[in-house]
Amino acid sequence: MKINQALDLNESPGDEVASGKGVRARERLVEEASRIFADKGFAKASTREICLAAGQNVAAIHYYFGDKAGLYRAVLQRPLEGMVAGFAQFDSPDLPLPEALRQFMSALLCPWGHHEQAEWCLRLHLREMIEPTNEYKDVIAQHILPLHTKLVELLARHVGADEVDDALHQLAFALAAMVHDYGMSREFMNVLAPSLLEGADALDRVLSRLVAYGLALVAHERSLRVAA
Repeated sequence: MKINQALDLNESPGDEVASGKGVRARERLVEEASRIFADKGFAKASTREICLAAGQNVAAIHYYFGDKAGLYRAVLQRPLEGMVAGFAQFDSPDLPLPEALRQFMSALLCPWGHHEQAEWCLRLHLREMIEPTNEYKDVIAQHILPLHTKLVELLARHVGADEVDDALHQLAFALAAMVHDYGMSREFMNVLAPSLLEGADALDRVLSRLVAYGLALVAHERSLRVAA
């Protein structure tokens, strides 16, 4: 073990705050916890292992996050907080539908390439599909539910619906799923159609197509309601 790491392990979290290392310590815990939770899942990840990897006192998780579940929520919230900021005012009544969909889809469509944090986030999400936790549900309810609500209300305006119904929820899921697939199925795409994701303007090309597809789906839903 490195000498400075050993010293960190002997300090209390309070000492780190007093010495100006509190923010760095918290960031290190979240970073290492992201990797370890992604590798092992919430249940099998050890708080001692996380603290050791982060070079922190074994009491640091309790000090900064309350408990292991609090640290896991912080890990889950990290990418969502950045993503939510990208949505801005996509649901503004004054915004044309093409621009609204572009803002919404752009916030969901992550640039491709090798990014460890993005890979950890994806693996955590996939783990939650087979090993769901209450912490994940809480984070989704806090960060994603408000955006979903805004999206279905926006769709209701553009298809002429007086209130939100299950068909609008399904439409919202379809729009989000088209974008999510460029993260969830990235490796498949690299094998099946590698040129699709190549080039400096690949992201813009994909986004433009997705917006066009989204407009077609909204138009189809509107036509179904007119015909009903």
